[in-house]
Amino acid sequence: MNDAQIWTMIGCFTALMFGMLTVVSTLFIRVVRTEIGGLRGEMNAQIGGLRGEMNARFDAVNTRIDGLDRDMQAVVKRSFGLDRD
Repeated sequence: MNDAQIWTMIGCFTALMFGMLTVVSTLFIRVVRTEIGGLRGEMNAQIGGLRGEMNARFDAVNTRIDGLDRDMQAVVKRSFGLDRD
């Protein structure tokens, strides 16, 4: 083999390596994006469920506080004979 053939083989090998690097990195990026998209969907579902559960609990606490307020107004009316609004 002479110098021209060696340099041609080096160039072809380099082009092949860059091509493989491009293909592998492109496929890797696609896989990572897909996994991140799946994780994003799963996290949104979990956060949505948590939001619903927390809203239900807050509603229950508000109902209990409203009941306590009603009871305290009745106690004040009975004890002091006052009407407080």
